[in-house]
Amino acid sequence: MPTTTHQLIDDYVQWLRDRTALRELEDWVEVTTPYLDRHNDYLQIYVGRQGDEVILTDDGYILRDLEQSGCALDTDKRRQLLESTLRGFGIAERGGALEVRTSEGGFAAKKHDLVQAMLAVNDLFYLAQPVVANLFKEDVISWLDALAVRYTRDVRLAGRSGYDHRFDFLVPKSPVEPERLVQTIANPTRDRAESLAFAWLDTRDTRPVESKVYALLNDESSSASESVVSALRSYDIEPVPWSRRQEVAAELAA
Repeated sequence: MPTTTHQLIDDYVQWLRDRTALRELEDWVEVTTPYLDRHNDYLQIYVGRQGDEVILTDDGYILRDLEQSGCALDTDKRRQLLESTLRGFGIAERGGALEVRTSEGGFAAKKHDLVQAMLAVNDLFYLAQPVVANLFKEDVISWLDALAVRYTRDVRLAGRSGYDHRFDFLVPKSPVEPERLVQTIANPTRDRAESLAFAWLDTRDTRPVESKVYALLNDESSSASESVVSALRSYDIEPVPWSRRQEVAAELAA
């Protein structure tokens, strides 16, 4: 029998458990996740306590790495984009670190939010070369605005696993097109494709049956690999290289 969506979600959650490693530090626990950053290193977060609160932080890794790579957050527009992205996940920046505080009962959901925020910020500010002036998501916003696309930004949708998932844009149903979700992937890796695939698998049962998902892939420096394109298509997500964005312009603007 074909694998059901429910089975795929359960398998994914089990994969997260199996690939997560813990290491005790003095006052913190280091959590190594199965998600990869743009250097193909596993993302790590740190968990501690302050009274009844559980604190989760990246210890400044994401923003420090971006600055060292030539992508300093030194303009108002970049700061606003960072803050908007973090708000979408309910994550704060404190002293250069991405951080969230929660109760024991909210730990799993907030851990998920922090890791997804780390991936999103890493992806959002990914620049193939430091001399590139514009960020990919800014380019996408400008393009959608030029097409007069009606959209809501940074939409959080609840999944049946209990996790919330954030999509960059939701284009509402029109007389000729169904609801459309649009996700930007500035650094199209297999890891980012699988993360989007899980988000869609987990939320699709709560959306109208005819809803569509588009993944806009930044291919300005190099084309997305066939494994990324295949992974997206296998979960009914339409991969759209940025160089071919006009092919879906009419569908999004309708």
